[in-house]
Amino acid sequence: MTFIHPHFAEPRWLWLAVLGPLVLMALHRYSAWARRKQLAQLAAPEFIGELTRSHSPTRRAIKNAMLVLAVAGIGVALARPQWGEQAEKGYSLGQDIVFVLDCSRSMLATDITPSRLQRAKLAIIDSVQRHGRGRVGLVAFAGQAFLQCPLTFDYGAFQDALAAIDEKTIPVPGTDIGRALDEGFRAMEKGDRQKLLVVLTDGEDLEKSGIKTAEALAKQGVVVFTLGVGTPSGTEIQVLNEQGKLEWLRDSKGEIVRSRLDETTLRGIAQATRGAYYPLGPLGEGLSKTRLALESLDVAEGSGPARKLGVDRFHLPVAAVLVLLVAESLVGTRRRLADKATS
Repeated sequence: MTFIHPHFAEPRWLWLAVLGPLVLMALHRYSAWARRKQLAQLAAPEFIGELTRSHSPTRRAIKNAMLVLAVAGIGVALARPQWGEQAEKGYSLGQDIVFVLDCSRSMLATDITPSRLQRAKLAIIDSVQRHGRGRVGLVAFAGQAFLQCPLTFDYGAFQDALAAIDEKTIPVPGTDIGRALDEGFRAMEKGDRQKLLVVLTDGEDLEKSGIKTAEALAKQGVVVFTLGVGTPSGTEIQVLNEQGKLEWLRDSKGEIVRSRLDETTLRGIAQATRGAYYPLGPLGEGLSKTRLALESLDVAEGSGPARKLGVDRFHLPVAAVLVLLVAESLVGTRRRLADKATS
């Protein structure tokens, strides 16, 4: 045990260590005065000495002193005395990450199996189960964006929220990546921690607001990693009609819609925030690359170096308080027979 840099982590509780004993001593003095007054009402002054001969003022003073010291010890313990130092390191695996998942109808395309949306969900679940150690959150978006799961360590609840997402989760059609980035930012804590968004989408930003929003969020310290879901060649999209049958998705002109991965937009969003873009890939390998990039980013930003923290020693005054309280309960206020015989 070293005694380097002794201090109190919560010094505001020291008032209890000072005022508590003073108040208790005042109560003891009042109690002694009240006892003398009651005795004076019960017996004449010449008989009071005989009545109180078995009482030991010394023992009572010892009991009172133990209680006073115990109250002072409680105040000192609450003030959290610290001395010595220990190092604490930050690790990238403890980062808070908000996943932003595109669930628009274009994510029903099957250019990667079983579909873009299902592949993205499976990749997220696999990454969280295998490598998750920090808090995770989830935002779903299409033409609108909503927080599906706030930042949490409860991976079970996160996975339940993720499993519930489908193309009907967001009733507003379209793909608005800018709105999704804003919603992801609102899901984060507005502190000094790194603000990390992982966006999984095919990049068809119909509102064309993604890069502009990313540039604004970069000024708030947000880092966005984008994962492209799909292939540049793309494919047609099949959806269920009102009769429950599959049919090709058509545009306003009646032509079959062919959805393609827009890597240019996703690269622009990532570069605007000092993040990175990766294709998700048929097996979700892009998310593994993202995890490695997050670790290197964490080291580059300086969260790896150790910081020195004081070592809590509050257990010592707590132990002293317990000893004093037990000892006080064992000390009586009556003289022993041996003491009485010699008096």
